[in-house]
Amino acid sequence: RSRESSSRRNRKIEEFMRVNPCHVCNGKRLRRESLAVLMGSWSIAEFTALTVDEAFEALKEVKISKRLRPVADPLFKEIGDRLSFLQQVGLGYLTLDRPAGSLAGGESQRIRLATQIGTRLRGVMYVLDEPSIGLHQRDNARLLEALREICDQGNTVIIVEHDEETIRAADWVVDLGPGAGKHGGYVVAEGPPDAIAAEKESLTGAYLSGRRRITIPPSRRQPASMVVADDETPGWLTVRGARHHNLHGIDVSFPVGCLTVVTGVSGSGKSSLVQDILYRELARVLYRAIDQPGDHDAIDGIHLIDKVIDITQDPIGRSPR
Repeated sequence: RSRESSSRRNRKIEEFMRVNPCHVCNGKRLRRESLAVLMGSWSIAEFTALTVDEAFEALKEVKISKRLRPVADPLFKEIGDRLSFLQQVGLGYLTLDRPAGSLAGGESQRIRLATQIGTRLRGVMYVLDEPSIGLHQRDNARLLEALREICDQGNTVIIVEHDEETIRAADWVVDLGPGAGKHGGYVVAEGPPDAIAAEKESLTGAYLSGRRRITIPPSRRQPASMVVADDETPGWLTVRGARHHNLHGIDVSFPVGCLTVVTGVSGSGKSSLVQDILYRELARVLYRAIDQPGDHDAIDGIHLIDKVIDITQDPIGRSPR
């Protein structure tokens, strides 16, 4: 009971806390002596601020004297291999100093996958739960290549997945059903993807074969005109000058009263735009939330919104109530 109350008290205190960079090291978290050590032309902080892709290329440019090669070459090879493994699983866009707590679930899972590729183990069974969540199709293809490499090393990979591309890439598929809950729990079909597609009792097979499809709406909603203070205003919410993380000072408009999808390859700035800027700024204005939004100039049309709710993928609380 005391631990629970202490945890609750800490969460309450954290609501009034704010993270600010140190004014001495500017958030680099290293002493001046450590920052004075250079690898090529980069300090440790500068090198870790690079993305995986940039660091991989920068590593090739570092010139090592002949005297230091016996020590440096094995280290550089190990670093290069690890960066390459991260590229293989589609994480080349991440910066090396990215806090682990800021990673999406799929990103954390793929980092662990990259670690396993580097171990070169054999005879191991790996279990993954929906690793394609949040992945663009380009990055999903890279993930599948990494999984095939693990199998080629003599290992077994079992994936729980709904993604069509992953299902079609599998050597063997087990389809459970036919429904959910008390209507499921049976093996409807098993075999190569083509066998699943041919099984008439399989709902998954019906979509793989094209017997069933997701219908496309015949028409699209138009932005709603909002009446505010007796004035009719076009229903657009516009973020101006968004430059947080990977964003380059862009302006983006969202229609009010419509279903809007923000898409793009992994690391293109989708979460930075929607979560870090749009949601946090609305929460700050509407609820006086203390979380600071990402860098941007302004958001037009906030007066058209009176509430904002962030539906996350966090586990539901375990309160007995």
